[in-house]
Parts: sequence; structure tokens; C-alpha cells
Amino acid sequence: MARAGLTTDRLVRAGAELADEVGFEQVTVSALARRFDVKVASLYSHLKNSQDLKTRIALLALEEMADRATDALAGRAGRDALTAFADVYRDYAREHPGRYAAAQSRLDPETAAASAGVKHAQMTRAILRGYHLTEPEQTHAVRMLGSVFHGYVSLEAAGGFSHSAPDSQESWSRILDALDALLRNWPTS
Repeated sequence: MARAGLTTDRLVRAGAELADEVGFEQVTVSALARRFDVKVASLYSHLKNSQDLKTRIALLALEEMADRATDALAGRAGRDALTAFADVYRDYAREHPGRYAAAQSRLDPETAAASAGVKHAQMTRAILRGYHLTEPEQTHAVRMLGSVFHGYVSLEAAGGFSHSAPDSQESWSRILDALDALLRNWPTS
């Protein structure tokens, strides 16, 4: 029987908080049990194992980011949409480093197809339609944007930009300007 008050949702949210505090790689069912001061076995009626917990945290993070991006993109197009979308990723990574790391996890194809990751791709493609990109160029641009956003966010989180001027916000703005210019003049094959 499940311990009173423990639900899968509550455990996943606590796991996400734990990921933000100690790092996504440190999240286990054992660590979660310690957080609730319960035996590990009492969590197995809600979670299969640590990998199940990590997958659920990844799904939560993808959903949270998709919700933020949906709100941020409402009524925007072009550079404004690109900037709003990019800022969602950067802000989320800063606020929730463990969850952001979880969102980068590889999911099995079936889980990925049912996740909010699909919404992220749809939103990215909607932004790119504003730049009049068609396939296969749109796919190349989706990959480029994801790489730039994730690369910048990861380097910034690791302190890679904290040792020199100008500050990282200025560089972020310049990068978004450059991406906008590139997308407006995207080379065709």
C-alpha cells in the first residue's frame, strides 16, 4: 500500500527539485526516499526505478518549458519570437539547472513522440516559417538553433563567460541578432 500523501506527481516534483539542488545525475530513488524519510521500497508503488524517475523529471521539464514558450510566443513573430523563445530556454536553465539537464536526456522513441518535445519542435518550426524557410532548410535551422541555445546556456552555466567583459547578456543579445540576420538571409542549397 502507498504511503499516505505520496503520489507519483509529488515524487516527480520532489525529484525535480532535488535535481535543481544537487544535479540531475545525482537523482535516485534512494535519494528521494531519504528526502521523504521513507524506505526505498515504499516508493516502488509509484516509480519503477531511478531511470523511471529521471524520465518523468525529463518529461516534466519539457512540459514546463513548452508551457513557458507557448506563453512567451503569443502574438510574436520574427526576431521578437526568436528572442522570446531563446530567453525561455536560457531563463529556465538558470532557474532550474537540474531540470534543464533532464530535458536534454535521451528518451526512447515512443516516450519522445508522446512528450512535450514535440511541442518544442512545432514552436521552433512556427518561428522559422516567419523566416520563410522550407524543408530541408527548416530542419537544418531547427538543429542550429537548438545547438546554439543549448551550447550557450551550457557554457554560461559552467562559468565560461564570467571571467571577461562584456557581460554575457550583451553577448546573448548579439548572438540573437546574428541568428535573426542569418535566418533572414538563409542560404539555400
